[in-house]
Order: sequence, then C-alpha cells, then structure tokens
Amino acid sequence: MTLSSLVIDLTLSAVLILGAYTVYFWCQRKSHARSREWSSRFDGWIPFVPGWVWVYSFLYYPAILYVNLVVTSADQFTRIACSYLLLLALQAVIFLVFPVRTPATWRSARAGAASLSERFLALVQRFDAPTNSFPSMHTSVAMLTALHLAPRLGPLVFTFPALIAASCVLTKQHYLVDLPPGAALGWGAYEAYVRLMSG
Repeated sequence: MTLSSLVIDLTLSAVLILGAYTVYFWCQRKSHARSREWSSRFDGWIPFVPGWVWVYSFLYYPAILYVNLVVTSADQFTRIACSYLLLLALQAVIFLVFPVRTPATWRSARAGAASLSERFLALVQRFDAPTNSFPSMHTSVAMLTALHLAPRLGPLVFTFPALIAASCVLTKQHYLVDLPPGAALGWGAYEAYVRLMSG
C-alpha cells in the first residue's frame, strides 16, 4: 500500500468513526422505549477502578486505526468498512428497540471526583449518557477489530477486546452481561465480512 493510499484510508476511517458516534448519540436521544436497568450481584463484586478509563478511551482508537495497516487493496478496505457499518446498524437497532441504562448511582458516586482518572471519566460521561449499555459497543468493535487483525498478528491480538471488556466493567460504564453479546455481535459482523470476501 502506498503512503497516499494509507493517508486516504486513515482519513476515511476517521470520518467513519465520527459518523458512528453521530449514530450512537442519535440513538441515545431517539429511543422512545422505556430503558431498563439490570445490574446483578456479579456487578457488585466488580470494583470501580477509574484508572481503566485510559484503556477504555485511548487503547480503543489506535487499535481500530491500525486495521488500515493490514489492508492490501481498496476493495478490501471497502469490505472491512462495510463490516463496521453492519455492526453499527445492528447496534443501533438494539439500542432503539431494547434500551438499557446503567444505574444513576454508578455516576453520582463520582460527583466529587478528585483523581485525574475520575475527572476524565466524568468528562467522558458528560457526553455519553448512561443508555446504550446493551450490548457493549466498545466490546463489539474491539472484537471485530481483533478478528480483522488476527491473520496478521495472531491470537495475542485478542488481548485487545479482553482489555476493553475489562475497562467497560471496571469503569462502571457497562454491566457484565453487556460484554458477551457485544463480542458475539462483533464476531457476527466479521463472519458477514468473510462471506462477502469469499463471494
């Protein structure tokens, strides 16, 4: 891949990420169904560790953009982009039809945030409402990204979705039950991509 092609792909990827957030926030505003809360005792056993917000926010995007380095053609880039768009569409439908929110207490407990990590997490939450919890979009995108990178980087790449999943629950941005469906959605979008590539 030439440098100019890489620059174009990175630019398009950034536009897709911004577009995905537009849809994500639109779903938060437009869901008319009553949102649910469903924390379990397992969630109560998971501690709040605000330092994981840096994994949640800053490991996520470089890994997604790294996919551009494994792309070998414009056609492959288009098909990979379609897998992310399919995942976004599936997530959006679930967010609108089956809205789930995290408890207000998970946020109000941090009103007097003192550490840098807590202050940054509070900033993240200022933009990101407690809805769109199920399934975890962070986990689904991380899984899809890992599957795209696995042929080049091997099984160690699945450390990425594992770390993202851990950050989702340790920052209390998600319930534990949000994670497996998120991973399954990412896998499903990848399987659709494989079929598209083989067709």
